[in-house]
Amino acid sequence: MLPLVAAAGETVATAPAMTLRLAGAGRFGSTRRPQVFWAGLDGDVEALVELALRLAAVAGALRLPVEDRPFRPHLTLGRWPPRRPADGSLTERLAGYRGPAWPVTEVRLWESHLGPKPTYDTLAEWRVSQ
Repeated sequence: MLPLVAAAGETVATAPAMTLRLAGAGRFGSTRRPQVFWAGLDGDVEALVELALRLAAVAGALRLPVEDRPFRPHLTLGRWPPRRPADGSLTERLAGYRGPAWPVTEVRLWESHLGPKPTYDTLAEWRVSQ
């Protein structure tokens, strides 16, 4: 993990200042079988997507697995338990939401441990130039 932390830190150091805000909501999965409930992002999203692409390239150069699907900037709000009744229309009620803007001051590398009781560990964090 150390080579990734070092290389990612160099990449984040060159990222431009960004301002983001929560905007709208969505889900991964169908309305009948939703899996993840998320809030979208608005603001300097292009800069965030570019940073994500550069970080994926860093991981790929280190021969670490990188997802094939495009990066979709979002904040995960929750997960629906599998095989239980769920209201997938919840996302439509937040479709018009626009939150206050905030400056991005740091980037964190998280390790997710999914399962019955998910946990998340911060492996590294870097300041973003303002």
